[in-house]
Parts: sequence; C-alpha cells; structure tokens
Amino acid sequence: MELPIVGTGGHVWEVVRPFGNWPAGMEAGNVSHVAVDSRDRVYLYRRGDPPVVVMDADGSVIDTWGGGLLLDAHGIYISPDDTVFLVDRDAHEALAFDARGNVKMRLGNRGRPSMQAPFNHPADVAVSPETGDIYVADGYGNSAVHRFSADGRHLGSWGERGDGPGMFTTPHGIWVDTRGRVVVADRENHRIQLFTAEGGFLEERRDLYEPMDVFEDGDGFLYVTDHTPRMTVYDADGRLVTRVRTPDISHGVWGDSRGNIYLACNEQPVVKLARMVGSE
Repeated sequence: MELPIVGTGGHVWEVVRPFGNWPAGMEAGNVSHVAVDSRDRVYLYRRGDPPVVVMDADGSVIDTWGGGLLLDAHGIYISPDDTVFLVDRDAHEALAFDARGNVKMRLGNRGRPSMQAPFNHPADVAVSPETGDIYVADGYGNSAVHRFSADGRHLGSWGERGDGPGMFTTPHGIWVDTRGRVVVADRENHRIQLFTAEGGFLEERRDLYEPMDVFEDGDGFLYVTDHTPRMTVYDADGRLVTRVRTPDISHGVWGDSRGNIYLACNEQPVVKLARMVGSE
C-alpha cells in the first residue's frame, strides 16, 4: 500500500501506521506518550499493564516494565544518559528510572496532591541538557512549572492560573532546548511560552490549537503537536518551517537520531513519520 507523504522542504516524512509489532495478548492501545533513548530504542508509556513497553527501531518489543509501580501514565522524558523520567499523573509524582526499570528518584508526595507545592496531577517532565535541572509541568490541578536540581532539590516554581505572560491554563508539555530556554505547551491558552531557566518570560507563539507536546531535535528544530490535529515545526529562531496534518491527535512527540518522528496518538497507539532524506 502506498504510504502518505507529509511535510515540505527539507522536512518530509512517510506516514507509517500503526508502528510496532505487538505480541499476542498485549493490548496495543492507551499509549499516552513516547520517547527514544540514545540507541534509538522507542519507549511507549501506556495506561495499561505493562505501563512501559520498549521497542527496537523496527517495532519489535524488546522489554517491558513498570507493572505495580505506576498508576496513571502521562509524560515521559529520556535524558542523554538514558535515565527515564515518568510522570505518574494521578499519583501526583514524577519518577526517574534506569533503563531496566529500577527507581532512581522520586519527586512529589505519592498519593498526596497539593495546591501549594508539587504536585497536583502533573502532566510532563523535561531535563536541561546543560545543567541537569529537572522541570515538571504541574498541569491539571495546578498551573505551574517546578524546577528541581539533578539530585531532586526543589529550586523554585512559577506560574498561576490565567492567560497573561507567565500564566497557564493546563501546562501540558514541557521541554528545555539547547539554549536553556524552557518551552511550555500552554494547552487551553492555545500557545507555547518560552522562559529562562529561572522562569523569566521570554516570548509566546500562538496560531496553535490546544498544543499538546513539544520536542527539539539535534538540529535545533522544535516540534509542537496540537488538537487540529497537526504538527508544527519551528527553527531555532522561531520561524515556521513546515506543518503536518497528523493522522490523529498526538498526545506526545519524540524523534530519533535518523530524523524519524514518533507520535503517541489516541486511536492509533504510535505513528511513525519516517524521514525521507534529500526531499526539497
């Protein structure tokens, strides 16, 4: 069957759906988010058992873990040393695991939501590639971003409910780019906001409809998925590069070292956008 082609200029992909060869007896759906490690292994974070499914680049399942440890899958981030950070939304906790699924760190008070401090149904997590600081978008009960040191010390927070600069209505996705800017998908305000590492407001980008997630590739291009359903690509200076109508609403987005993009979608567990090299 001919594969749909999406994207323009130097960003063109073939749509592969669904991605993954699921073993018999394992439910393929309920994938909340997706991430890729340093070896291009694809981690699917699911609302099901097992909550973490690891696939190779061809979509074969090579590992599963997390059963009995995680309540409500939401955001995932994998750091350069392959530490896997997971947000357990309804447990009000963010956790760090090694690549084999052993807990390395816990942030928050599991099972104890708070309107004053982390967390109240958090949504996503990201790590600064320069400092190792950890940022959590506390997006469903609170309207804040919390910053932690690499060893888990709370360094500060910012944000409140509203639609002004530095305010949020469901901060849903988060990323720290190579310039150290914290990028937040401010979903119900239909924008992304960019901040300094300490939370100083820098700019906002609109013309987005309920943005869901953000990801930056190794070349500094920023990918934003939204409810249109659509994926928008910006260069490092914020210029629009291309737009793609995605097959479904993409709750999470991540790319691998080859320029392939993986989308965690509602009705199709994971969609792979396979990069077509040399397209202009």
